[in-house]
Amino acid sequence: MPITVDRSFGEFNSLYVSATLCYPGMQGTSQCATVDHMLLDTGSVGVRVVAGALGSSLAASLPAQTGGSSDPTGNAPIAQCATFASGFTWGSIKRADVTIGGEVAGNLPVQVIGDAKFATPSDCLSRGGADLSTAQKLGANGVIGIGSGIRDFPAAAQTVLPANYYYCTSSGSCTGTRVPLDTQVMNPVADFPSDNNGTIISLPALPTGAQASVTGQLTFGVGTRQNNALPPQANIVPLDQNGYLTTIYKGITFNNSTIDSGTNVYYFPDAAIPITGYFYTPSAPLGLSATLKQRGGTDTRAAVSFQVDNALNLLASPNAAYDSMGAPVSGWFMWGLPFFYGRNVYTVLNNATIGSQTGPFVAF
Repeated sequence: MPITVDRSFGEFNSLYVSATLCYPGMQGTSQCATVDHMLLDTGSVGVRVVAGALGSSLAASLPAQTGGSSDPTGNAPIAQCATFASGFTWGSIKRADVTIGGEVAGNLPVQVIGDAKFATPSDCLSRGGADLSTAQKLGANGVIGIGSGIRDFPAAAQTVLPANYYYCTSSGSCTGTRVPLDTQVMNPVADFPSDNNGTIISLPALPTGAQASVTGQLTFGVGTRQNNALPPQANIVPLDQNGYLTTIYKGITFNNSTIDSGTNVYYFPDAAIPITGYFYTPSAPLGLSATLKQRGGTDTRAAVSFQVDNALNLLASPNAAYDSMGAPVSGWFMWGLPFFYGRNVYTVLNNATIGSQTGPFVAF
């Protein structure tokens, strides 16, 4: 499937893909919508589409997901406050057939963002940060979450998580609920009938460190066909069940570390690098390095070299793609989209087996 980085929403380092969503069982009919510029995100799980991009008629007609474990009626619609590092999306959970690159996830629970069916609960507003429930604020028409997980919040099957899933008995009354795994928002890849054990994101290197736009490729399946084999020389780093690994940078260990195509810069703390506004702004490009390994493990290490340049100088151009953007954050090391340029990045799902390797893991 083609994937692109462009400035359609005014964003930089945003990786987009298209998907077709249909009323369940109605593929190839007028009850479908093809939605472009959905953020391709290895840092989350599940399909989330802005209601306006889906179209008001289809967004309203998709079957509502019901069955919250804490719902005494058993048939109230479910909604979700889906939280990200940059904010939250609020909207109903519906069922749809989702087609991406010829692969179909049938009758999939998806979030319809900003459908205005239910008022946003107070704990979502207080805990979730910025409200991203429009295409303009999200910087995309939706999110295709293809991280290593199968369901988005497995812990929600056992515990009522704050600012997460709700059952809604009326437009103004939504109550937090546990949600069984089979009704939670799901990784579309895991629901494909084949090529369903992981993904490969392939983006070209940027010749001058920046480019007006970029076209790459999303491949489904790892080791399922001749064109998606895992190379024998690949760096393989196991993930924990939540998709985290460990990064060691300048002697400091960051156990909260991710390889995240939905994040537009390298996020990491380094007091030695000058900061202007939100970004690192060194006077000259910095050549840096770090080591990746399994969280809590001692083996499977992979060395990574990367560069951080002056973000303000870079953003003075109208380019969409940059491979050396960095920004400070406390306690995390997030390998954002700059990590993906010039690499094939493999994300293998929980409990999938590729040769002698068992997921979840990332490889590059």
